[in-house]
Parts: sequence; C-alpha cells; structure tokens
Amino acid sequence: MTIELDEGPVTTRVRRGPSLYYASAMPGGPGGAKAILGILPGYADHGARYRHVMGALAEHGIGSVAIDLRGHGRAAGARGFCERFDEFLDDARELRALLDARAKGAKIFLFGHSFGGVVATLSTLDEPKPLAGLVLSAPFFGLALEVPKVKVTAGKIASRLYPKLSLPTGLAGAQMTHDGSRARDYDSDPLVFKNATARWFTEVTGAQERSLARAPSLELPLYMVFGGADPVASFATGKRFFDAAGSSDKTWDPREGLFHEVLNEPSWKDIAESIATWVLARA
Repeated sequence: MTIELDEGPVTTRVRRGPSLYYASAMPGGPGGAKAILGILPGYADHGARYRHVMGALAEHGIGSVAIDLRGHGRAAGARGFCERFDEFLDDARELRALLDARAKGAKIFLFGHSFGGVVATLSTLDEPKPLAGLVLSAPFFGLALEVPKVKVTAGKIASRLYPKLSLPTGLAGAQMTHDGSRARDYDSDPLVFKNATARWFTEVTGAQERSLARAPSLELPLYMVFGGADPVASFATGKRFFDAAGSSDKTWDPREGLFHEVLNEPSWKDIAESIATWVLARA
C-alpha cells in the first residue's frame, strides 16, 4: 500500500488565531481511507512525533491528520501559553476542518493524548457531530502526583498577576517510555519545550474539572488506553472519567507497567493495532 504524506502550515483559519501546523498520512490507491483520525498531541508535544503511528494506521486503511496546537511544535504563539483554555478548542476546530476536507465520506474519529486528550474530550462534548468516536491515550484529567495546596494557590496568584510566568515542568523522556532511544529523542527534541506557564496551569485545571463534570453527557463510542505505571497523568482519575462516561459503547484498555506515552513504548505497534481494530469496527 502506498501512503501519501503531507504537512504544512495552517494559515487560513476557521476561527481567528495564530498559524498552526499539520502533518497527515493518507492511504493511497482506490477507495481512499476507510476512516480518518484527527490527532491532538500532548503538552509540549507536536504532530511529527506521531509519524510512526500515522504510518501504522495508514497500513490499515486509516488516514490521519495531526495538528500542532498554538504555542506547540511548529505552530505560532508563545510556548505553552493561552489566555483561556477555549483557545485550544478553537484550534481543534481547525483540525476538524482538515479532517472534513480529507474524509470524502469516511467516518471521522478524534484522538487526544494527555493534554490533547482534555482538548479532544471537550471538543467532542461541545460538538459531537460528525464524529464517530473518541480515542484517548493517557488523558490528563489529573496529575499522577498531588500538587501541594501552597503551590496551587501560588499558581492561581501568578496566573492573575504574571500569566506568562514560566517554570520547569520536570518532565523527561524517562517518564514517557521504557524505550531508551525514544526517551533520548524526547529530551533532545528542540520542539519539545520544558516549561509550563502559570496561566496554562490554571486554565488546564479548570478544563480537567469541566471534563470530569461533563463525562456523563458523552455519548459517542469511547476507547481509552492508559499505562498502569504512568508517572505523569493520573491513572485513577482517568478510570473515574471512563466509568462516568455516558457512552454505551466504551472500551477501557489498561497497559500494565507502561509509562505516559504508550504509543512510544516498545509495544506501541500492538496498541496502534488495537486502536485501528477498534476504529475500523465502527467505521
């Protein structure tokens, strides 16, 4: 099977905002894609890091488009900053437009990893049509380690007074994957930044609360995969969201011992295969 690769800036937007960047992989040949998946990467993450996954999906006849959200990857905007969380939902609408242009009758699914999982969830809750399903990888509905209350309070104050105050996240490749090579790539990637802004922190905290509160209203098919040893996103909070989700068709896929980026773990191909099988069954 031939795979048609494409990437470039998104300068003509559906909603006002900075220039974004996309990467796509579409199966070639007659018939086109059987389904198409939109990818929203995590915090400090970018679409090019999903090329291997996009290629694997294309081999199953599933097209995909990944987008760099504002302030991430090759997109414009201050690194890791937003005035309000809903700006990222505006960016998700740009991804929807890219998917619509490529679908050609194929069913559309949305995928979000970590922070991108929160964006994907709220985007789906706000505008479920024409999506056929939601796929989440280690959605960041809560931190794996509890943040001391004094730090939370300090973060709220800084968000009001110094919203662009930037502090180290402490995230490293060794927390993402057991694959040493991929962990080193994460640490050395110039597009993976290492700080978080005060405003982003308070805005994503509010978005987490909204996601959990609205989980019962989610009706689309849901697939969630989560590493059992994830040191970044809370496994327990993820399971709480899954249990509360109103979807009658939902699949919980825990992966014992895996870290935060399950699609960069040595067993990523098996997980990509599971996602492809799930998507095609609903396409």
